[in-house]
This record gives sequence, structure tokens and C-alpha cells, in this order.
Amino acid sequence: MTTTLNQLTGDYVLDAARTRIGFVARHRMATRVRGQFDVFEGAVHLDGDEPARSSAQLTIRAESIETGNPRRDAQLRKDFLGAATYPIITFVSTKVSQVSSSAFEVTGDLTIRGITHPVTVPFELVSTPTDDIAFAAALTIERAHWQVNWNAFTTALVSPTVLLDLQVFVAP
Repeated sequence: MTTTLNQLTGDYVLDAARTRIGFVARHRMATRVRGQFDVFEGAVHLDGDEPARSSAQLTIRAESIETGNPRRDAQLRKDFLGAATYPIITFVSTKVSQVSSSAFEVTGDLTIRGITHPVTVPFELVSTPTDDIAFAAALTIERAHWQVNWNAFTTALVSPTVLLDLQVFVAP
């Protein structure tokens, strides 16, 4: 059975146990660094009859970044994200546009290191065997827009873009 947006009107929270807020950054020495944020919460209001009235918000604890390398994680927390000064990363939607029966764009304000810029995230409503409500999205952002950098040396070693990879499960 395929779930469509018009069947999902209501308020939902992120299922933190199954949702993955991941990223991939290209490193000139180690090809790609993959990681994720482990502590976050969020809510979604879906309006299946009028998707433009839908909304979403997400709050991520910056210190929860994990790449599988404790030394790198400590440096990402301190020097790149400034987690002691800017402990929270947020996304708050400002507009939702339905693109097809299962795809839509969620535009909103992404705040990292206290700097806010608009982004548009292309979400796809994903059917699951258990009819769970799941969404998938991938978005490339420019690190410099949010001053996510340590020094000139890392500017040369780490790609200026980061791919955000979202696998989102929501529950009533």
C-alpha cells in the first residue's frame, strides 16, 4: 500500500530511535567523512488537503556529532561547530510546496553557529512495508555560509560543501 500526503493530516514528532540526521563531507586526504547527529528532536504538522499549511521544526544538539573518530569529533564540536558557544542547530520551515504526490520542498531557516540562512530541502514521502511514515531528503550546503571552518589549512583540505542526508521517521 502506498501512503499519500492527503492521508497523513495531523501533528507528528520525530522518532529519534529510527531517524538519522547524517552528513558526508569530502576530505582531500580520506576521500569522504561520514557522520551523524545523535541527539535531536523535532515536530511536523502535515496538512494533506493543503500542503502549504504544513510545517516542520528540528533542533539538534551540536555536541552530539559523531563520525566514529573521537579525536575528529572533538575537533568538529570545538573548532567547526563551536558547540560550547552555539549548542543548538535549528531548522524552522517557512514554506512547504508539494511537487508531486509524494515529493515536496520544505523551505526554512537553518541556523548553525548562530548564523541563519534559508535552505530548501527536497523531501520524498517514502512507503515502508509497515506503513510507517518516513521521509528521505538530501541537501548540499556550503560550509562557509555558516562559518563552519577552523582555519585556512582546513579550507584547503575539506570540501566547501557538505551533503546532509536525512532519513526521517515520524509518529503521532
